Amino acid sequence: MPSLIDIRRRVRSVKNTQQITKAMKMISAAKLRRAQDRALAARPYGAMLQQMLANVAEAAGQSPDSSGHPLLAVRPEKKVLLIVVTADRGLAAAFNTNLLKMAQRFVADNREKELTFETIGRKGRDFFRKRGEKITGEYLDMMKLLSVEYADKIANSVIERFASGEVDAVYLFTNEFKSVMASNLSQTRLLPIEVPTSATSVDYIYEQKPEQLLGSLLPKYVKGQIYRALLESVAAEHAARMTAMDAASSNANDMIDKLTLYMNRVRQASITREIIEIVSGAAALD
Repeated sequence: MPSLIDIRRRVRSVKNTQQITKAMKMISAAKLRRAQDRALAARPYGAMLQQMLANVAEAAGQSPDSSGHPLLAVRPEKKVLLIVVTADRGLAAAFNTNLLKMAQRFVADNREKELTFETIGRKGRDFFRKRGEKITGEYLDMMKLLSVEYADKIANSVIERFASGEVDAVYLFTNEFKSVMASNLSQTRLLPIEVPTSATSVDYIYEQKPEQLLGSLLPKYVKGQIYRALLESVAAEHAARMTAMDAASSNANDMIDKLTLYMNRVRQASITREIIEIVSGAAALD
């Protein structure tokens, strides 16, 4: 049976841990609102860009001298690039684990292909590095550095590799923000671009030729997709960490109550034993 001193130390240790989890919950809650607003604000832009792409692609398809754009080229998927967006830190419940499991299932189903990785976040980089996968690019500190320029840097590298024929397809794995309690796992084929077919019936007048406009719009579409994925991932990470730290604080509180009750029982048993020893000694003297 542990002594009272050991139990008090355990209670003090759990209380210290609880203070940390409460502080982390408050920090994530404070950052979540801004990250959530940025992610939700990017969705209408992404939908509008998708609609515009559908309209321009339809107009370009009607042009007799239009030629295929490199980002639309569909080739047999022999060389595949995977972009995996994870967090730099843990303590976010299954935020990283579920995404990495989904990516690992893709890897297991496509072992006959030549797979390369570009990882965003330390967790993804460490996971695939331990498994000996080929990592051609890694991007860290996304929380601190996230910006349009940060996303453009990633997108430019991916676009260049696909356009040059170094890879035949690019897939994006990320967490999409759904609510504070849950997020959606997303697996998207980023390249070659699958042009949306939901074009509107509006007859636009184009100042540029539609095929020229399409050529400048496709890279922007890829950059927008990556930037929106990063915003969604950051919001989902803050939500997952806030929920995990709230559960950890609640569990710590339950553990403190149980330890306190156990400590009182041990102290009561110790006092009872001492009283019995005193009474027994007094009776022996009589």
